[in-house]
Amino acid sequence: MKRIYIALVAFLFLYSCTQNEKKEEMPDNFNYGVEQFADLSIFRYHVSGFENLHLGHKKLIYYLSQAALEGRDIFFDQNFKYNLAVRRTLEAIYENYTGDKESEEFKQLVVYLKCVWFSNGIHHYYSKQKFVPKFSKKFFTESIKSIDPQLLPLKENQTVNEFLNMITPIIFDSNLYSKQILQETNGDDPIKESCTNLYDLNISENEVIKFYDKMVEQADTTPVSYGINTQLSKEKGELIEKIWKLDGMYSKSIEKIIYWLELAKNVAENGRQKSTIEFLINFYKTGNLKTLDYYYIFWVQDTDSHVDFLNGFIEPYNDPLGIKGSWEAMVEFKNDELTKRSEIIAQNAQWFEDNSSFDDKYKTVVPKSISSKIVTAAFFAGDCYPMAPIGMNLPNSNWIRKHYGSKSVTFENIMTANEKTREGNGLFDEFVWSKKEMDLINKYSSQTSILRTDLHELGLGSRRLAHGISQNSLGIYRNNIEDTYANLFGLYFIADPKMIEWGLLNSQDAYKNEYYKIMVNGILVQLSKMEPNTKIEESNMRSTALISHWILEKGSQEKIVELVKKDGKTYVVINDYEKMRSLIKKLFLKIQQIKYEGDFEGAKKLIETYAIQVDPVLHEEVLNRYKKLNVPQYKGFMNPVYDLVKNSNGDITDVKVSYDEGFAEQMMRYSKYYSPLPTYN
Repeated sequence: MKRIYIALVAFLFLYSCTQNEKKEEMPDNFNYGVEQFADLSIFRYHVSGFENLHLGHKKLIYYLSQAALEGRDIFFDQNFKYNLAVRRTLEAIYENYTGDKESEEFKQLVVYLKCVWFSNGIHHYYSKQKFVPKFSKKFFTESIKSIDPQLLPLKENQTVNEFLNMITPIIFDSNLYSKQILQETNGDDPIKESCTNLYDLNISENEVIKFYDKMVEQADTTPVSYGINTQLSKEKGELIEKIWKLDGMYSKSIEKIIYWLELAKNVAENGRQKSTIEFLINFYKTGNLKTLDYYYIFWVQDTDSHVDFLNGFIEPYNDPLGIKGSWEAMVEFKNDELTKRSEIIAQNAQWFEDNSSFDDKYKTVVPKSISSKIVTAAFFAGDCYPMAPIGMNLPNSNWIRKHYGSKSVTFENIMTANEKTREGNGLFDEFVWSKKEMDLINKYSSQTSILRTDLHELGLGSRRLAHGISQNSLGIYRNNIEDTYANLFGLYFIADPKMIEWGLLNSQDAYKNEYYKIMVNGILVQLSKMEPNTKIEESNMRSTALISHWILEKGSQEKIVELVKKDGKTYVVINDYEKMRSLIKKLFLKIQQIKYEGDFEGAKKLIETYAIQVDPVLHEEVLNRYKKLNVPQYKGFMNPVYDLVKNSNGDITDVKVSYDEGFAEQMMRYSKYYSPLPTYN
C-alpha cells in the first residue's frame, strides 16, 4: 500500500494544513498534546464528524475498531519473537511494583516501556536498531523478584532465575538481536542478520528465494501473494510455512478478529461491503491466498460505502526481502466535501499514466475503477499505530490493480493533526533559507500538501513490469524503489499546468514550495532523526535522500540547487525550479526502467550512492541545530476511545467517542483486554 501510507510525514515537516478547504468543525479547545519521552512525542487526532454519523455507521466503526485491537499482539510478535515476553514483563513491573515509583530507576523503566509500546517492540521504529534501557540490571532483577511469579510470562516449568537468565540479555545486551531489519548488501545475509520473527534465524536469504521461486509459475497471470501470511521455518532441515490463520499460527488473535468481523458484517452498509467482510473472514479461517485476492477485488470495487476499513497482513516493509505482510488495521469514513477534489485526480488517472510513461513500453491501461478519496481516520492498529499514515494506496497485487484498480485515500484529520502539532516548533526559522522560500511555503502549502499526497498515492498504482519480472526482483531494494517512484510521480505532476486547469492549484508557483521542502528535508532536516555515525535505514527517508542528493549532484554544474553557508549554518537554495523539474523527470525515467526491468544492480547502485550514506560533518551540524529547538524527532498518535451506549433492554442506542485517555492508560488497557496470544509463538 502504502505506505503508501507512505509516511510522507517525513516529507511534510513543513506542511501547512488545508486552511482554504472546507472542513468539519473542530473544537477550539481540543487538546492534541499528550506527552513527550525519549525522542518521541505522543498526540491525539480528532475524528471530526463522528457524532453526526447515523447509528449504523457508528456501530460498524465500533466493531471494526474492536477487530483492529485484537490483532495488536500479532504485530508485536512479527517484529521479534521475544517482544511479547519483554512487553508483558515490563507491564507486570509497571503495574505491581511496590517500591519507590519516584526513583530514577523506575522512571527510566517507564520510559523504556513507553518506547517499547511506541515501536511495537524493542527495536526503534525508524532505525530498526535495538534500543537499550537506562535502568540497571540490578534494579530489573530486584523488581522481577519482588512480584508474584504468576504475573510473569514464564515458559512452562521455567523458574524465575531461568527466566531472568533468558530475558536480561535480550533487553540489556546491545549486541544481541541488535537489528530488526538489515536493508543493505554489505556482504551480510539480510535474513540471518535480521531478527524479525518472519523467518527462523537459521534460514538464509538464498534458501528463502529458492523456496518461493519454486512456487511461482511464470505463465500465471493472476499470481497470489506467496508467503504474505506465513512464517517461514525450518524443521528437521526442511523449510515449512506456518500459516497465520484460525487453528494455525496466531489463531487466538485471529479467532477474536473473526468474532468482531462477524458483527461488522451484520451491520454492513451494502451487499458488496458485506461480501468483502465475508471474504476476509474466510481468508482468516483458511489462510487461502486466492480468497485473499477475492477480498481485495471486492474491497477495491466497493466505492459506495461511507465507512471503509483494512485488516490483515498487508505491507512488506518489515521483511528485508519484501515478501511477508505486517499485520495492520485501519478504519475510516469518507469526507464528502474534500473528496470532490480527490476524485478529479482519480477520474484522470489514465492521463497521468500516459504522461508519466515517457517510453511506450512502460504504458498501461488504467482501470476505470480506480478510486481516490479524502477520509477521516477513525482508528489505527498494528503497523500503522501509533505512527499513523497520512495516506495509503492498495492493493499491492499488480494483476488486481491492472484488472480491477486500486483505492487511494488521504487521511485529512491526520494531516491536520500533524500541522497542529508542528505549530511554533521553530523548524521554519532554523532551516529555511530566506523570506522568499518562507513566503512560498506559507502561501501555497495549504493547496499543495494534500494534493501531493494524493498524487503520491496514485503513483503507487502504476506497477507495470516486463514479462518474467516479479515484484520481488528488486529484493531488499523493492520498497525503496517503490517509494522513490511514488515520490517522483507526485513531484513531477504537481508542477504540471493541468493542476491549475483542473482547479487543484491556483498558481503556477505553488509547486515550488514542495520542491523546496523535499530538498531541505532530504539534505538537512531528516538527519535530525538519526544517531551519529549511522546510515539511513528507513525506506521513506532513503527515498527522500536519494531524490534530493541525486538532484543536488546532477544540477551542481549549473547550480540548479546548491548548498550555501550563512552565519556558519548550511542552507539549501534552489536557483532554477524549472530545471529542477527536468532533473526530476530524468530520475523518474531511471526509476521506471529499474522497476520495469527488475534491475537489482541498478537499484543497488542508486540507493547505495545517494540514499544511505550521511556526511558526518553536516550530520553533526544538523543535530546541534535541531537540539536547540527542543523538538522530539518522532511523533505518534493515540486512538480515540469508543464506548457503546445501551438502553435498559440492552439495545445499542449510540456510540460515544472520547479523547481523555492517557498514553500509558491506553496501552495498559489494550494489553489487559486485547492480548489473546500466548507469549511464545
